[in-house]
Amino acid sequence: MTISEENYIKVIYHLSQVSPKGVTTNAIAGTLDTKASSVTDMLKKLADKNWVSYQKYQGVTLTESGLLKAKMVVRKHRLWEVFLVEKLGFAWDEVHDIAEELEHIQSEALIGRLDEFLGYPSFDPHGDPIPNAKGEMVKEERILLSEAQRNHTYRFIGVKDSSPGFLQYLDKQKIALGAPIELLEIEPFDHSIRIRINEQELVLSQKIADNLYVLKHA
Repeated sequence: MTISEENYIKVIYHLSQVSPKGVTTNAIAGTLDTKASSVTDMLKKLADKNWVSYQKYQGVTLTESGLLKAKMVVRKHRLWEVFLVEKLGFAWDEVHDIAEELEHIQSEALIGRLDEFLGYPSFDPHGDPIPNAKGEMVKEERILLSEAQRNHTYRFIGVKDSSPGFLQYLDKQKIALGAPIELLEIEPFDHSIRIRINEQELVLSQKIADNLYVLKHA
């Protein structure tokens, strides 16, 4: 599988999380910043290799073999992010682009050793689940903070937006993975929320709350 093919099936995998019935050519083109005609040409190649099911005007889905290959690219990306943060001291907002390059290393033996070296982590530094060698992932019933209920306590477990600017904002506010968040108040006018975290109170906009994943605290 070429680097370009890996990029395509990874994008289809991510887009299929919100469009399970089929990912459109335009959605893929927009994500990869390329022409729709180029996407169509690549989808035909991927279909010939039985990695995607593609019918014009009906969208594209990953086949069973394509899904596994996509999960393996995601697995490499997220393991490298763990390595960069935990072993090399990179910040969580610095690792995505580097992992984008490292995810195309083809050695299964290396990735297996990396997984073992890191202690078989289940989640990356952004809270996203890491597929194991069989493509299996830990499932959590996560919700967005904007969907949480008042006067309940939750645990911050991940981000929907992993852009450097957003992660840097969370660092400034000292909002870190694993932190307990108590939802104190929801403002009816603009849906901003007031929370208690690390013994301090913060007011977060709806946009921020729409990009924080939480689990209800046991």
